[in-house]
Amino acid sequence: MNVEGKIIDCEYNLKQINHFNPDPFYVNHFFKAYLQSVIDVYDEILEDANRDFGLFISGKCTKEKFERKAIKKNDQQALRFLSWFNENYENEHNSSYPNFIKKIIYFFKESNHLPKITIKIRANPRYKDDNFQTIQVELSKGKIRSKEELQIEIKRQTPIFLEIINQKRKNKNEPKVAENQIIASAFLEMKNHEDIEISHACEIYLPVMKRLLDESRNEIKELTRWVDRQ
Repeated sequence: MNVEGKIIDCEYNLKQINHFNPDPFYVNHFFKAYLQSVIDVYDEILEDANRDFGLFISGKCTKEKFERKAIKKNDQQALRFLSWFNENYENEHNSSYPNFIKKIIYFFKESNHLPKITIKIRANPRYKDDNFQTIQVELSKGKIRSKEELQIEIKRQTPIFLEIINQKRKNKNEPKVAENQIIASAFLEMKNHEDIEISHACEIYLPVMKRLLDESRNEIKELTRWVDRQ
């Protein structure tokens, strides 16, 4: 499958995350699929660079293989691209949500599983630095037993949550949250990192990945064009 197909996979898995949110079982499944599609997109970028620079790397093209072969062939343009890609990748992952996706991809690659998913309630629409509150929902084989039980727990936790979040909103001159604006969502617990809402992080990350893909293609084209002019 080409890189456009992998982008479509990411978009599909995000839709599934949003559809099943906040059920931990299904969110976990489609979030792993989403992360694998992101990994595949970056692998395809390197594979395109391998082909266009004529490095002829056999098997799966990794950054380590790419660098070794470029050094061996003394291909300065390929090395220049790799340096450009690494710098731009890091720059794109400076903000909190892309940085979270970057860290969780590393965790996923190393362990082949995800940290624990919790269910929290939040305000919709959200505002910066809004509070979240964990709710305890009975699960059966990792799945939410019923929507009715979920709604009962949300309703039970809503009064204290509204008191906390509306105090924060009042202090910042932001709109007050009403009872019908409280929703439940799946969050990921990650060591040494604040809990992150999975669906929101995935939505923010899509344009980051697409931008890196487009800019990488332009950079490869420009560098190979420079070689052709020599």
